[in-house]
Amino acid sequence: MQKAIPYRDWLPTAGGSAAPPPENINSGEVETIGDAQSVRKLVSENAVVVFARRGCCMCHVVKLLLHGHGVNPSIFDVDDQNETDVKKELAGIIAEGASGNSAVPQFPAVFVGGELFGGLEDIMGAHISGELVPRLREAGALWL
Repeated sequence: MQKAIPYRDWLPTAGGSAAPPPENINSGEVETIGDAQSVRKLVSENAVVVFARRGCCMCHVVKLLLHGHGVNPSIFDVDDQNETDVKKELAGIIAEGASGNSAVPQFPAVFVGGELFGGLEDIMGAHISGELVPRLREAGALWL
């Protein structure tokens, strides 16, 4: 969850000066990727990772579906400044795991157990066919 910004701390005091904003406002699970090198580390260290664009309706649906299953994925928002670097790094990860496949990743990109699971269509197809839950259990994202 995200912390609420205390409203009263931002109001000017009698002296006319306002208190400075809090240092760390966003302490939730949604993060913005700082550099492309951290992408590989994130994929390898988390059971489920969703790379998403802020405001994308398909990304939102993937997040809701995973949360509905009880999975708490690591969600990383990709912005315009680092999109090309992140796509290059994701393409490198995909090429290593898929014997030279040079596919360019699209968002949302969902990684389960360190491997690319796919986008919205792949997640929904696996959900409908009943393959999603066993795959999430294998990756350690579900315990029941």
